[in-house]
Amino acid sequence: MADTWTTAVTEIKPNSVRVRGYDIADLMGSSNVGQAVYLILRGELPDAATGDLMEAIIVSSIDHGATPPSVLAARTVASTGASLSASVAAGIMSINDHHGGAITNCALQLGELLEAAGDADLESGAGDFLDGMKAAGRRMSGFGHRIHTADPRTARLFELAEAAGACGRHVAAARAVESIFAARGKALPINVDGAIGAILADLGFEPEIMNGLFMIARVPGLVAHVREEQVRMKPMRRISPTDHAYDGPDARSLD
Repeated sequence: MADTWTTAVTEIKPNSVRVRGYDIADLMGSSNVGQAVYLILRGELPDAATGDLMEAIIVSSIDHGATPPSVLAARTVASTGASLSASVAAGIMSINDHHGGAITNCALQLGELLEAAGDADLESGAGDFLDGMKAAGRRMSGFGHRIHTADPRTARLFELAEAAGACGRHVAAARAVESIFAARGKALPINVDGAIGAILADLGFEPEIMNGLFMIARVPGLVAHVREEQVRMKPMRRISPTDHAYDGPDARSLD
């Protein structure tokens, strides 16, 4: 008899699907997407507040306009007549160290900072860490943004993280780094990637899986961009990353 390989993710039997031990029919309608993603990645079902936080993380990264490399890649492939799956896959394959990778990189760097600081004051520890980063020619990930001077997503994520009790040492370290940048006259606020990296680290996620959260979040946006490319644009067009205009709905409220 051949050796079998094992998986602890999902059990499939006739008329039964159990994700990490939970009946998928029971999860449907009682757990939100944030809770389900946390469950399948971490193995345990989180409380409602943590689920809401996870869902907010996913929503925060669902799309960021037509300029990111993943969107440009997906639209370019779609313009050749490729299928939806091939076009979206092209976008996902462009999410790597320099696009989406700041989440993982920031979490790893904050971990280094905390280890180096030990029991010392985080403000002074952050200053020493940034000095070391500069001397080594390294850049701190998760701070500053090419478009936003104050990322509108960061404050909301931290608000929800506070409500979920998920603001721990990594979030404190990120805020200390932000404070040191400001004190040195180089305002580099925490961006959405830095906020997500710090929060996920305080939730106990491995840094190596964090880039996957960005991929999960970005897929719906890529699907929307690919379909728009297929139905609105000419095939094989020359796609400019900057020469474009928004013509969607005007600003509207949830109220």
